[in-house]
Amino acid sequence: MKRLVILGGGESGVGTALLGKQKGYEVFVSDKNGISKKYKEVLLNNEIDFEENQHTESKILSADVVMKSPGIPDKVALILQLKENSIPVISEIEFAAQFTAATIVGITGSNGKTTTTLLLHHILKNAGLNVGVAGNIGDSFAQQVAEQSYESYVLELSSFQLDGIESFNSHIAILTNITPDHLDRYEYDFNKYIDSKFRITKNQTATDYLIYDADDDAINNWLKENKTSAKLVPFSLEKELEYGAYIKDNNIIININKDKINMPLSTLSVKGKHNTKNAMAATMAAQLLKARKQVIIESLEDFEGAEHRLENVAKVRGVEYINDSKATNVNATYYALECMDKTTIWIVGGVDKGNDYNDLLPLVREKVKAIVCLGVDNDKIKNTFGYVVDIIVETAGAEEAVKVSQKLAESGEAVLLSPACASFDLFENYEDRGRQFKNAVRNL
Repeated sequence: MKRLVILGGGESGVGTALLGKQKGYEVFVSDKNGISKKYKEVLLNNEIDFEENQHTESKILSADVVMKSPGIPDKVALILQLKENSIPVISEIEFAAQFTAATIVGITGSNGKTTTTLLLHHILKNAGLNVGVAGNIGDSFAQQVAEQSYESYVLELSSFQLDGIESFNSHIAILTNITPDHLDRYEYDFNKYIDSKFRITKNQTATDYLIYDADDDAINNWLKENKTSAKLVPFSLEKELEYGAYIKDNNIIININKDKINMPLSTLSVKGKHNTKNAMAATMAAQLLKARKQVIIESLEDFEGAEHRLENVAKVRGVEYINDSKATNVNATYYALECMDKTTIWIVGGVDKGNDYNDLLPLVREKVKAIVCLGVDNDKIKNTFGYVVDIIVETAGAEEAVKVSQKLAESGEAVLLSPACASFDLFENYEDRGRQFKNAVRNL
């Protein structure tokens, strides 16, 4: 019996444990921190051996294969030790994929992954496909492979999940964009991060597809210098393409098969240039999976968007409150500010992953009248924007940030939470940050 050791007792770890047990592995879960009550109950109910608040080396180094949660860096001593002992260390996605014959659409990129994933899932479900959604969203991929019988999956994949793949493949891969993010995990080398994203195409063959942003320099440069076997399917807002998706006369034109789609931009339910790109990518993937044109168009019109992504929370005394907590990097916040058509009070800050805020200066100068900092260390924000914004206030939590913003905002203006940073200093995760913001707004 093969021994499967799982590092991390969260969503992906516990899902992998269930699948591993079902497939006849001897399973052991080890978490350096505590395991939450919800997941502990699943492990106990399924009689899966686990430990928490420690890693017992002898129990881990006896593994035939190790699945590590995406949050654990490759550089920690235990992982290096496993690799020295030639024990394969893989991601949940790699482990689970070998047990399903489903058609997989894998979606990665620095921004737009979640929206594109949810939008494509929405279209395919409406088109009558038996389709699951997983990756960074909802129940883990491994748990769904164990318990469901989906014929297709739409998977949102982070670079950390892709770092742990060997033979995993997406029949359709979508690369939304690449901008500097998580550089702390890639030795502050942007090229290493780019290579990591492109692992999504490493096992693709000539019968597979790579849908990508043809306006993105990092993507274009990689494609010039490296080969992929997949058929390239580009989308662009800047140029007309003979094959792919582009904009002409305020219409989205999609020309990848005989069923050409022509749709007015104004009918898209999600606004902003970045969402136009997300819609192009999702539409082309849906067409490649034989969804009908009419279903695609109707789905694009009634899609509701992702929670914590430019989500309208409420209007209080004439002031709009917008939750964009999912903006954990500068590029995502750039999109958010670009979409703002009112004078804005901007709530920003958190754990900086090596951010360069300079790209935001023109937008901040044009649209932002005050900055409310929401982080433990805000020096970089104050240094960057101190010359262009008169008012910068530091706060110690969502409630205080909202109250300060309310004082600063006048009727007809907007308060935007778009932190450009990770959330681990004051919150559990970006969802917790977004929920606390929404609660504070509702209590005004």
